[in-house]
Amino acid sequence: MNRTIKYITCLLGLALMTACTDLGEEVYDKLPKDTFGNTPEQLNAIIGPAYKSLKRLQPYDSAWGMSGMTSDAMIAPTRLGGDWWDGGMYMEQTMHTWDARSYSVQTLWDNCTAGLTAVNAVYSIVETNDLLSPELKARYLGELRGLRAFWYYQLIDYFGNVPLVTDFKDTSLPSITPREQVYQFIVDELNEIIPVLRDDVSDESYGKFTQGAARTLLAKMYLNAEEWTGTPNWSGVIEQCEEIKKLGYSLTADWTANFTVHNESSREIILPICFSATDGGNSIHLYTLHYLDPIALGFKAATWNGICGVPDFVKAFDDADSRKEATFLIGPMIDPSTGEVLMTTANRPLNHTVDLNIVPGTEKRDAAGNLTGWGEVNQEDGARIKKWQFERGMANTDMENDVAIFRLADVYLMEAEALVRLGRAGEALPLVNEIRQRAFGNTQHNYNVLTLEDVYRERRFELAYEFTERQDMIRFGTFLQPKFMKPYVTESYRKLLPIPFTAWQKNNKLTQNPGYPGF
Repeated sequence: MNRTIKYITCLLGLALMTACTDLGEEVYDKLPKDTFGNTPEQLNAIIGPAYKSLKRLQPYDSAWGMSGMTSDAMIAPTRLGGDWWDGGMYMEQTMHTWDARSYSVQTLWDNCTAGLTAVNAVYSIVETNDLLSPELKARYLGELRGLRAFWYYQLIDYFGNVPLVTDFKDTSLPSITPREQVYQFIVDELNEIIPVLRDDVSDESYGKFTQGAARTLLAKMYLNAEEWTGTPNWSGVIEQCEEIKKLGYSLTADWTANFTVHNESSREIILPICFSATDGGNSIHLYTLHYLDPIALGFKAATWNGICGVPDFVKAFDDADSRKEATFLIGPMIDPSTGEVLMTTANRPLNHTVDLNIVPGTEKRDAAGNLTGWGEVNQEDGARIKKWQFERGMANTDMENDVAIFRLADVYLMEAEALVRLGRAGEALPLVNEIRQRAFGNTQHNYNVLTLEDVYRERRFELAYEFTERQDMIRFGTFLQPKFMKPYVTESYRKLLPIPFTAWQKNNKLTQNPGYPGF
């Protein structure tokens, strides 16, 4: 037990989970070695850092930003005066010109591997705990194996061939494992742990890695099997989605209930990132809102005036689709004390336009010195992302809104895609129409006949900014095509990111992905 207690003491130095998983309510600074890890509260304290690692997905310079800004849905334009230029990292993401030294590539790798390390560390603790009953120990180890599989899912999605490490105490430098082998490891792990995971959909299971989470991740693996292994498995997608629908999840009657401040009551959410304003909260409001937007929206925050929707993507929404207004902040921002439109520091009305208009003469050059179409836009330009409700009265805190990694609407649409790809569009039709009927509030916009393009578009509107954009575009064959600010076809090798140079500096056994210069 001495080794276990030492690891517990070190890990509790990491911030513990709060809110929806009830972790970290009591800090154990003195750990009785004969009893610690014997109560649910103590166990939650031990596994808290593993769940908290999921917060590493959401920053603008991690998976959330990489998925969105390499797609045709999200952009972080350079503002007039140079704000959000940051050495051209956001231009690289939009224009698909990143390399192994790019900051965004390095931070994504670091966040994924740090999350994986945190899970492996906690697994090492639970594995050596002698106080747990065999049944409870199997369940906790199953949850941790699920979280580990999730981080490997992220790594093979973005980087392809990656080191496969499961032993926290093994300090040897790992070599690269082929993508197909890591894929099979993830699938095998998930299939093995499903029987020991909890299958309830309740307040107690919310925020945990449950059977629903494992099956949704399996469906995601099978959904991308053709791209990642060369062999499709559409029937596997359907099988997992059908099993998920047998559990206690349900579509919320009100779509916005999945994104409200206290959205932990949603039974549509399958696996969330649990946020708390006092313990590492949701920061999307900081990334997207103009400096003065909080005045109009009724809260206080030092926002950064950055990320917004790509104009073509915003315009693709039907005006009758309630998701458009719920997703984007568009139009004039009114000062409630005067009733007038707020004015920016450039003495321009704070009116969020959908279009982004480059100010003549501000065009930027790329790393090779060539002039690009990227330039600076006015402070107020761009539809801001408001999908996660801004809480009135916030006072310089993060947001409480949890962010769904997986939710039931995605399950419906995954199954619909697989059915259409297998020539069974008729079976897919009611799945998609149920999603659309909720969005439009009636049946007038339901499809009579369903195509693969219809499913793709519905995924874009329903799941905007929920970690799906890049992956979906690759699977549907649109990722490499010209888009806003990128008038050319991207090289096919860029469907994978390069292994970062900083990672190779720490481990020279790593080898670079095809297409990128070697180390």
